Formats: sequence, structure tokens, C-alpha cells
Amino acid sequence: MTKAELDIIEGYPGRHWRKLGDGRVQCDICPRECKLRDGQRGLCFVRACRDGEIVLTTYGRSSGFCIDPIEKKPLSHFLPGTPVLSFGTAGCNLTCKFCQNWDISKSREMDRLMDEAPPEVIAEAALRTGCRSVAYTYNDPVIFFEYALDVAAACRTRGVKNVAVSAGYIGADARSEFYDAMDAVNVDLKAFTESFYKTLCSAELAAVLDTLKYIRHETNVWLEITTLLIPGENDSEAEIEALTQWVVNELGADVPLHFTAFHPDYKMMDKPNTPPQTVIRAWQIARKNGIRYPFTGNISHKETGSTYCHSCGLRLIGRDWHQLSEWELTPEGCCTRCGTACAGAFEPKPGNWGRKRQPVRLKDFAKTMTVAP
Repeated sequence: MTKAELDIIEGYPGRHWRKLGDGRVQCDICPRECKLRDGQRGLCFVRACRDGEIVLTTYGRSSGFCIDPIEKKPLSHFLPGTPVLSFGTAGCNLTCKFCQNWDISKSREMDRLMDEAPPEVIAEAALRTGCRSVAYTYNDPVIFFEYALDVAAACRTRGVKNVAVSAGYIGADARSEFYDAMDAVNVDLKAFTESFYKTLCSAELAAVLDTLKYIRHETNVWLEITTLLIPGENDSEAEIEALTQWVVNELGADVPLHFTAFHPDYKMMDKPNTPPQTVIRAWQIARKNGIRYPFTGNISHKETGSTYCHSCGLRLIGRDWHQLSEWELTPEGCCTRCGTACAGAFEPKPGNWGRKRQPVRLKDFAKTMTVAP
């Protein structure tokens, strides 16, 4: 590696790494434990070794900002109806052949990072645009760990909540620091077989299951789970039976579980779209096995997209795509008919953001702001 090549790798000091005895350093941010020499990048592409230390090369730079409905993350029981300021960076620590954000997560061009914003600007922008939370999404926030945590700290000082959308592929030592900074998380449980994770994601299912158990039992973070159903890969009734039974037994019946429909993308263009009936059948299996709050996504089906009281069956929150309709929760988050508590993080009234998405240019936005650190 020449001096000129090394100079290209600039970055913010990384956390969770250690020196090895052979001149390399090991990144411990995720279970891959990439071992790097000066000038080398990890599989995620954005964490690299420079001068014998790990640095984050995308700190302060984003692929773009957008105000989304919180239901799009998807989170159904965390501040329903409210807007969330969403952003991601480049790179990813998984190699999913079916990635539906591949133009961001698989990017190897730093010029794809179009918007620059320090943490305080992001937090202030969320506050001024009426967003109740900031979401670290589009690619996995685990790999922009330091940037996400600094933004999260700035948000907390302003009363803005923090939401992670992640595959849950994070190292054991980094988990506590990361989830201490989050208020809610949706974890992509890609499938329920090791073969799927190994073949299609170059990862390990066991590490993700460990993360799910950690979040549920050792933190106060609100947890929801999403599984994208891919025809012929992870959509068998036997696998959905096993997955839903594991969630009930290991995490509890109150964890919302989203089943979403696949569409051909990236390196998996040979698969058909998931039929709506497959997604609805997964919802039925989840209900049968005791999941109180299963949901369907990427299809328009109000019955399976809504929230019901697990005691009396009343539709508590009507939901079609990301649009809310009925609201039958008391200010305390209980069923208005029978008084049974609904698990989640609710405000006395739902938000009214609706389905709209609104791109935001923070570079332009910051010109009109005076932000105190």
C-alpha cells in the first residue's frame, strides 16, 4: 500500500477494535471480526485500518435524508402516526443477494454520499420539522456505529427518540453501547435457517438470535421484528412455524412480528414477487402460535396490517399500508372496550403524518439554523 493510497483513507476514530500480534488490527463491531492491515477495508467497506487503528470513513456523510411515517420502518407500536427523520450511509456488513436498498448499502463510491450533516444539525432538524424520532436505516447503522451514537446523543438532549433498523449482526462487546442509545429497533430476521444466512447473506443466524434475546431481556428498547418472505427460500410453512414458535418461547408473545413481501432486486432477479396469500398465511401461523401482534407488509390488506386487542379482539389501530384509521386506545395505551393493555410505546393521541414521504436536504436546511452543540 503506497503512501498516496493510505492518504485516501481518512476517517473518524473507530471503537471496538484491538491490535493483533502480527501487525493487523481486528474490528470487533460485528461478528465478522475483520482482520486488517494498513490501507485495508472491512467487508462493510466503510470501516478501515489507517496507521494501525480502525477508522469510520463515512462519519458525517449520508446517502440522504427523508421524513417517513414511523410505520415504514416498520414500527407499528412505537409512536404510531408520527414522522421520523430517516437517513443512512454507504456500505453494509451483510452480503444479502436480495437487498432492496443495494444502491446504498452496496455502494463503493463515496460520492454517493450526497448530504453532509454533523450530529447536532440532524437532531435540530428533526426537532424543527416536528419529527418525534430519528431513524438510522437504509443501510445498517451497526457499521456507522460512531456516527449513529453521536447523533443519538444529540437527539436525546432535545427529547428526540432514536430508532435503529438493523439486521442485528453486531458484536457482543458493541451491543450494550449501541442499544443503550436507542429507544426502538426493528431487527431484520432474514430467515430461520443457518443455510439461508450462510448462502444468501454470508452471515450466521445464531448471532442474530443472540442479539434479539439481548435486546428483549437486557434492555428497555422497544423491539419489533421483520422477515421478508422470499419464494422458495424462507417461506415454507415449516420454517414459519419454527420461527414464530421461537419468538413466543424466547422473546414473548408481545413482540410485534412483520412478514413482508419480496420483489425481485439486486442479485435475485430470478425469483417472483411473493404472493399476498403467502404473507397472509404467515400472519395466520403467527396468530395460531401465540404472536399477539403479527403484521403483513408490502401488500395492501387492512385486516392483517392492523392491531387487535389480544383479549377481546377489538381492532385497536386500523392500518392500511402506512395510513392509520381506527384508534381504540385509551391515553394509557389500553383497549377502550375491555381495558387490556396493548404492548408498545404510545402517546395519548396518534400522529397524523399519514403515508407521505418528504425528502430533506440538511445541507440547505443547516444554512438557516444556528445550532448549539
